[in-house]
Amino acid sequence: MEAGEILLNRGLLDEAGLKTTRDAQLNGNNLMHTAVQLGLVDEEQALRVIGEEIGLQYVDLAEFELDLSLLKSFPQRLIHRETLFPLRQQNDYLLVATCDPFHLYPLDEISAMTGWSVEPVLASRAEITKLIKTHLGVGSETVDGLLEQSDIELVDAIEHDDSELSQMAQEASVVRLVNEILLEAIESRASDVHIESHESGLTIRYRIDGMLQAQPAPPEINHFHAAIISRLKIMARLNIAEKRLPQDGRMKLKVSAREIDVRVSVIPMIHGEGIVMRILDKGAMAFELQSLGMPEAIYTKFRELIQLPHGIILVTGPTGSGKTTTLYSSLLEIRNVSTKIITTEDPVEYQLEGINQIQVQPKIGLTFGSSLRSILRHDPDVVLVGEIRDLETAENAIQASLTGHLVFSTLHTNDAASAFARLIDMGAESFLVASTIEAVLAQRLVRTLCPHCKEEFRPMAADLPTDFPLEQLNQQGGKLFRSSGCRQCHQLGYLGRTGIYELLIATDHIRQLAHDRTNSWDILSAAVQNGLNTLRHDGWDKVLRGVSSVDEILRVTKGNNQFA
Repeated sequence: MEAGEILLNRGLLDEAGLKTTRDAQLNGNNLMHTAVQLGLVDEEQALRVIGEEIGLQYVDLAEFELDLSLLKSFPQRLIHRETLFPLRQQNDYLLVATCDPFHLYPLDEISAMTGWSVEPVLASRAEITKLIKTHLGVGSETVDGLLEQSDIELVDAIEHDDSELSQMAQEASVVRLVNEILLEAIESRASDVHIESHESGLTIRYRIDGMLQAQPAPPEINHFHAAIISRLKIMARLNIAEKRLPQDGRMKLKVSAREIDVRVSVIPMIHGEGIVMRILDKGAMAFELQSLGMPEAIYTKFRELIQLPHGIILVTGPTGSGKTTTLYSSLLEIRNVSTKIITTEDPVEYQLEGINQIQVQPKIGLTFGSSLRSILRHDPDVVLVGEIRDLETAENAIQASLTGHLVFSTLHTNDAASAFARLIDMGAESFLVASTIEAVLAQRLVRTLCPHCKEEFRPMAADLPTDFPLEQLNQQGGKLFRSSGCRQCHQLGYLGRTGIYELLIATDHIRQLAHDRTNSWDILSAAVQNGLNTLRHDGWDKVLRGVSSVDEILRVTKGNNQFA
């Protein structure tokens, strides 16, 4: 017996009301819900009588004892899409509230996904929705852009029009293909996805552990070129009709309950648009200073430095060397309720609890320099400036330090000693640079040997660089480690990355050299004489300990026999 007959037989609808409901009912819509929306029946009464007819219990969720631990393993996309809610386990069954007594297929899906036997109970849509908002957050309803394939879903709704490009980008095959590209990248721990247009066709490359790796793709993918680009532009809320100018956007995804931010950059090339996506996996990031790979001596000293009451601490290195991770880890190390921390970043890569973060927007005049001036009026204790790019920012950072603030920032220099000259070259006064910089930490990221397949070997001295510490190698038996590649590391021999560091502390001698505008070489020489271990030294130490390989250190550092 269908819902209309039950409501008619039980006197909740008359013939005219039933006809009105059926006339208003759209394809696939539940008849009972249509009658409720028209105001012809009360939802609770309708659910009670239908439940009596088909043998399902109606429950009042306001008085029901819930087991909220079930939410951790319950498929949330079904909660939103089907308006379901797990209540509790009872007599070897999982009780699930539903407002649609004739649509029980999702319950079979839950049973298949979780392995539980599912018993439905009836409850009003309003009560179930209230539970969803209370326990999963307001605004957590299903969005138009929910992506069910490949276990990926968009956090924000997407907009599309009736253009041919838009329609093509919404085809199921294109949606599934884009989802698979993103999912594979996330599962491979890729930091970036490069989709490039060449004369020979489309190529896809993932940057994994800092190295680009081509991904095999069937030739047929070229037929989807325009659709893939359009789909990604729609997801990132970009203009799909604009193909002449660069565009930047971002999207938020959920993959197996993990929240992923994706920054999207589109640039027109001669053979079509190229897309680079930076993947920021919040769930995979752990901002812990002690786990970044710093030698114990550097970690101990750096931890003391970041607790100074004022001064400037700089982290230097090229793009992708882990500077932001080090700075975020430093802020979280000193974060507490009595310390106000404000950052100004471009862009804000990760949102940190308890830290006030500002997104720089140069187009409207919100630069590092201008935002830093405003930050100082908010009574901060610690300030992070994403990057010192110009004289205005440098002068404001120096002024913040002189007025009693601890300032963190980054510079693009090859080593720690070059930071002083870089700021002076920008136009900052040398005596101010010398008096405010407390320390400069230079860093690089190197790939770590796969622990599953690395093995000892005895290298030939002639095969090692001239500055390699042979004496230490002989003291440990003359053996190093190498990896041949295995299934766990995808035959690469490397799995994950760690940092190598050099920490230059501004002693009185270093400050005097900076004040006198001494060149970076002399500052580095003085720092080494004072005990500085260079990036290369730290790299060789990690090779001797079996963490990384000689090839990796040669790839990211420059040798200098004078300091060997």
